[in-house]
Amino acid sequence: MRVIGVDPGLRKMGWGVIETSGSRIRHVANGVCESRGSDLATRLLSLFEQLSEIVAAQAPEVAAVEHTFVNKDAAGTLKLGQARAIALLVPARAGLAVAEYAPNAVKKAVVGVGHAAKPQVEHMVRLQLPGAKLAGPDATDALAIALCHAFHARAGGKLEAALAAAAAGAAR
Repeated sequence: MRVIGVDPGLRKMGWGVIETSGSRIRHVANGVCESRGSDLATRLLSLFEQLSEIVAAQAPEVAAVEHTFVNKDAAGTLKLGQARAIALLVPARAGLAVAEYAPNAVKKAVVGVGHAAKPQVEHMVRLQLPGAKLAGPDATDALAIALCHAFHARAGGKLEAALAAAAAGAAR
């Protein structure tokens, strides 16, 4: 399974792609889309175009996007929500299923603690993806989001298999 994780941001939108096969996880690519333009519409369009190119080039099978947290500044939260809409829209437009995760869920899945600091997240991403050249904190967060989805998908598959085995055993 090829997963793209997206860390929404209006100035910088991090992205990271991993590939899973059984219990193996491999880093594919990561980077940051930086918005260009002076007005909001142009900046959003630039993020849309960049992320669309990345999704087309990397060919992920599923996407994972981080939920927006609420800032103290309502205007800032609204703008971040608009960038998050781009992060949801681009993979959905490409026909991908899009999973969403709260920041604390991502940290708990990757670090083991829901309130982990950024350096802890980076350390665990580096441990999980040895040799990956991280393109900055936003890309690191995006890889953590992709890892979170991979861990959840793996656990979900085990649960489904166990339920199917139990149902088959009960039918005998």
